[in-house]
Amino acid sequence: MSYCLKKGGRFVDMAMMGALMDCSDITRLCADMMMRQSPMAMDMARMCAQVATKCAEACMTMTDDATMKRCAEKCKACAEACKAMAAMPA
Repeated sequence: MSYCLKKGGRFVDMAMMGALMDCSDITRLCADMMMRQSPMAMDMARMCAQVATKCAEACMTMTDDATMKRCAEKCKACAEACKAMAAMPA
């Protein structure tokens, strides 16, 4: 988010900023729920995977920028990790 704000212009698109903020918030919440072994953690991991996928898609709209391309790759990796966690037995 900081990178986008510093770059300005097309990087401060509200849809992009929303996707980044949603992903940041949900990954933090998901990690907290996993750490305390919440019975809802697997459900949160499924939702986290969906949000991270949406964030990757948003970042991929700017693949001409190396930082945004890396962001998309990290979001994809996050989504895959969340999918794997969601599939684990409770």
